[in-house]
Amino acid sequence: MRKLKNSELNRLNVAEFKASEKIPLIVILDNIRSLNNIGSVFRTADAFLIKKVYLCGITAKPPHKEIHKTALGATESVDWEYAENTETLTKELQSQNIKVVAIEQAEKSTSLEQFMPVKGETYAVIFGNEVKGVAQNVVDSSDHCIEIPQFGTKHSLNISVSCGVVLWDLFSKIRFTT
Repeated sequence: MRKLKNSELNRLNVAEFKASEKIPLIVILDNIRSLNNIGSVFRTADAFLIKKVYLCGITAKPPHKEIHKTALGATESVDWEYAENTETLTKELQSQNIKVVAIEQAEKSTSLEQFMPVKGETYAVIFGNEVKGVAQNVVDSSDHCIEIPQFGTKHSLNISVSCGVVLWDLFSKIRFTT
C-alpha cells in the first residue's frame, strides 16, 4: 500500500467547491472561544461539503491568523456569515423551514446513532461554547437535540472533535442512505 500524493487526491479547487452541490447541513457556532476550534470546524465543513457556517456571539471571524492556522484556507471555500444572536438566527432559519438541532447533553436528547435525517430537509447543527455548551435558550428553541454517546470517564468532547463526529455521521446518512 502506498500513500497518495496530494496531486493524486483530485480535490476541488475553491471555484469548483463553491459551484458544487452542498449537503443540506448548516453549522452554527454558539460563542466559541478557541480560534483553533473555529478553524478546525471550517476545515471539517469543507471536507463534508457543508452549505454554510454561522459564527455567533463571541465567536471570532476570519480573517485571523489563528483561525487560518487550522482552517488551511477553508474560510475561503466555505460560505460563512456572522450573526450576533444565536437564538435570533435559529428562529430565522426555522422560518425558512430549516430544522435546528442542538448538539448537547440534555433531557430527551436523541443519541446520534439513532437520529435519522429526513430526505429533503435542511438541518442547522449548533455547537456550543467550550465550557458552557449550547446556551439553554438556544436548546429550548431547537427542533431536536442530539447527544454524542460517550462511554469513558470524561463528560464532553472538544468542539472540533464533536463537529467532526456529528458532521461525518450526518453526511454519511444523507449522502449514502437517504
